[in-house]
Amino acid sequence: MPDSAPQQLLHLVIGGELTDLEHTTFKDLDQVDIVGVYPNYASAHAAWKAKAQQTVDNAHMRYFVVHLHRLLDPGQDAKSSS
Repeated sequence: MPDSAPQQLLHLVIGGELTDLEHTTFKDLDQVDIVGVYPNYASAHAAWKAKAQQTVDNAHMRYFVVHLHRLLDPGQDAKSSS
């Protein structure tokens, strides 16, 4: 891979209806909406915002941005801060 390629910081956007507003437990895992995987936070945030705005009338519907790059390389944050 060339050195000029931008670093991928993968993010996953998912959402669904929660059982209650106090926890992040989905009501039905079969109905979880996997919006997509994005190469950076900015594009994931845009997708999250669009989906969240579409479901604003349902108080139990929530969308989340999951930082996949932190799960794939847990030491990455420590490396970048040193």
